[in-house]
Amino acid sequence: MIRLLATLITMAGTMAAQTPGQYADVNGLRMYYERHGRADAKGPPLVLLHGGVGGITMFGPNLPALAASRAVIAVELQGHGHTADIDRPLRYELMADDIAALLAQLKIPQADVMGYSMGGGVALQITIRHPQLVRRLVVVSEPVKRAGFFPEVLAVFDHMGPQAGAAMSQSPLATMYPTVNWATLFTKIGEMERQNYDWSADVRKITSPTMLIFADADAVTPAHIMEMWGLFGGGQHDAGLDGSGRPSGRLAIVPGTTHYDILSTDAVALLVAPFLDKP
Repeated sequence: MIRLLATLITMAGTMAAQTPGQYADVNGLRMYYERHGRADAKGPPLVLLHGGVGGITMFGPNLPALAASRAVIAVELQGHGHTADIDRPLRYELMADDIAALLAQLKIPQADVMGYSMGGGVALQITIRHPQLVRRLVVVSEPVKRAGFFPEVLAVFDHMGPQAGAAMSQSPLATMYPTVNWATLFTKIGEMERQNYDWSADVRKITSPTMLIFADADAVTPAHIMEMWGLFGGGQHDAGLDGSGRPSGRLAIVPGTTHYDILSTDAVALLVAPFLDKP
């Protein structure tokens, strides 16, 4: 957790001022979102969903890289960033429904969706619960079941609570997001991440072309990365030597990175852009 906080603080301290955002009233939330990129871009917009504790700035240089040729809608989830918390628990399913409601309000019938860490879980649940909304799915550094994390990561979740929020009070993130109740946020994230879950059966039914991206030193175990890739039809002998039978999705490993700094360069954007642009 200390390493995560340090990375988030560093990223926040080096980011330029955010593009002025907008608010939408969805499911009791006053949800903050930003529009980036080209309004005249062909194809559906790309929705970006950040990881736990942080906000849109977590995408670092990947956001402008992705927005160079497409419309991007970056969202801050319940209790994060500029989106105030409400009296309900944090749950992947509820946050997924929030995004579905936002897209309906913006009159966007279909979008590409990319989520990092906690946002990756939300992206998976959007695709599971609202499959018609997702053209292409990108999941960065997030498992499909709790047991996919290393035991050391699960131990952090097991002890995550209000005391962890105290470390944020003097951080650049606290200056950037002065309205966040850090004690409540860490308590709710900890409570959510202690829930046992396994979405494998639902993930296997996903038909949207999907790209999985992990660090080579991720918080998700290598065994689960391959298990997860298998759910999307990857790693099969019958793909053929020429790759003609391979699935529509993609798997990428970003070398020299961890779960906590995989977005510190534009490497993820460089991998994702051709996948999103593929007819």
